[in-house]
Amino acid sequence: MKKFLVVLFFIFFISGISYGQEELQTCSASNLPSSEIEVFSEKNNFGLRTKSGEILVNPQYKKIIRLGNSSWIIQRRTRFGMMDNCGNYLVEPKYSHSERVLGKYAKFGNDDDYGFYSADGKLILPHIYSKIDLLFGGMLLTYKDYKYGVMDLKGNQILENKFDDIYMPKPNIMRIQYEGNWYEIERIASQQLELPDDITKVKDDENFKVTNLITDTGVVSGYSFLTFTDYLIKLFSSISPAHEETIDELMLSKGADTVSIFIKLSWLPRYPFTYAKKYYTHVRNPYNGPLSEFRHKLKKKLK
Repeated sequence: MKKFLVVLFFIFFISGISYGQEELQTCSASNLPSSEIEVFSEKNNFGLRTKSGEILVNPQYKKIIRLGNSSWIIQRRTRFGMMDNCGNYLVEPKYSHSERVLGKYAKFGNDDDYGFYSADGKLILPHIYSKIDLLFGGMLLTYKDYKYGVMDLKGNQILENKFDDIYMPKPNIMRIQYEGNWYEIERIASQQLELPDDITKVKDDENFKVTNLITDTGVVSGYSFLTFTDYLIKLFSSISPAHEETIDELMLSKGADTVSIFIKLSWLPRYPFTYAKKYYTHVRNPYNGPLSEFRHKLKKKLK
């Protein structure tokens, strides 16, 4: 009986090893840069193949978007994930939303559980944020429990999530709203803001200028100067991300590694409508959109 159990355990052990080997597939293009691989379509689905014609991933995905040098954002049915050149999942396709960031990072999530990943599938920020957006200087704006914070691209915390609003009108300036008051942090004699590890020391650092901004000056028909300026900045700063998201949806969503998409210009008639939709989404953001200050002041007056 004992011998039988030992043999049975051995069989299961070998089967487990074989299964693991099947899961971790390798292919001839596992170390190839993605520039040597192209997206191809068949029956409205997309796959991967080498430029010599070797099929690496059968056409089974609704979207394949290049990420970094050797990985891809994929959409299977209605869910997004990440795979390598051989079709191995680096991030399981189980999320309803995905976005490529700086060409080599990706965020995945549903409505309120976004996480942030490197191109090799490493989790940088856990799935605990309602929003993750890019700031100047390689920083990430995070939103959790109705409060904003800032992280870097390595996952290190710069500002914890306890602020009402955070945005950057310039690469070397950050504006922060805390308990109804606005503060501006400016890095002097530098083109880019790099906050110290210990943010509490920023007021004593001669490289920084910290200003408590007065928001109730009574100018511009009830708008403060700060509010009116912020309105314009936020209004126009929504142009760039709206454009990038439009390009991602119209081109990259079609596996846009083929020049034919650009040559045929089939995407061009849809551009203004898709762009308007993306821009409207950014502008109407209730928390840090250009109308948020006006809503905040209106609510105070109505109380």
